[in-house]
Amino acid sequence: MGPTASGKTHKAVALAERVDGEIISADSRQIYRGMDLGTGKDLFEYRSVPYHLIDICPAGYKYNLFEYLRDYEQAYASIVERGRQPILCGGTGLYIESVLNGLRLPEVPENKELRERLSGKSLEELTAILSEMKSLHNTTDVDTCKRAIRAIEIQTYYQEHPEKAQAAEPHPVENAVIIGVDIDRESRRRRISERLETRVKDGMIQEVQSLLDSGIPADDLIYYGLEYKFVTSYVIGRLSYEEMLSQLEIAIHQFAKRQMTWFRGMERRGFTIKWLPYDMADEEFASAVAVML
Repeated sequence: MGPTASGKTHKAVALAERVDGEIISADSRQIYRGMDLGTGKDLFEYRSVPYHLIDICPAGYKYNLFEYLRDYEQAYASIVERGRQPILCGGTGLYIESVLNGLRLPEVPENKELRERLSGKSLEELTAILSEMKSLHNTTDVDTCKRAIRAIEIQTYYQEHPEKAQAAEPHPVENAVIIGVDIDRESRRRRISERLETRVKDGMIQEVQSLLDSGIPADDLIYYGLEYKFVTSYVIGRLSYEEMLSQLEIAIHQFAKRQMTWFRGMERRGFTIKWLPYDMADEEFASAVAVML
């Protein structure tokens, strides 16, 4: 794992080739088909290494943690069944930490009566209701009324079905080797800026335009954040080209900083991360990690 633009996919592929591995993506946006340049899929980097949980949903879909953990378990089991080495690779800290914690989320059905009761309430009111039911560690629970209502729906289900809540208790993975791709701040900033320039030249704006032309509402693309938020805002006329580039570059730098904050938080929460330099030669990197497995 590592921040955006650290070259973690490239390193994971080198390791997979060394240990007969397959890669499971831990990227919350690369699961969407047609969202390629903006999410930095760079599928050519995988060469002959099989990869999983990329291009599994249509753009516009709202994928969630429950679905990710379900799909991760299926991918992991299939790789192990074939006698190969699973390698989780990505930068979405929530996905990575949830997998390492062995988190299991039961499927919570829709509660229409509850949704109707909550439908007229403000986000502030919904947040207050949810905060009485659970400690709010993650503000994404309550950044929209729809998400807040869903979070209340889940907590209500757990209260009504305590056995399901107990089954959702984490079962931490004991044999994971956690490798962090270490990149200094200046190199990270330089690589982010260079990569953004390349993606714009390669057609990132045209990619967003084609997604809009396919019928995906602008607000659905903006929901995905970063490249899709700012480029969509430019395409529909809310931002000038210069504003889009400037604001997007700042947002990506801030995102990388938040990723590192999450990873450092994981270390405080008891995870041992072995940091290896981003500019380490692929062969050397693969050899260093292989002896840890």
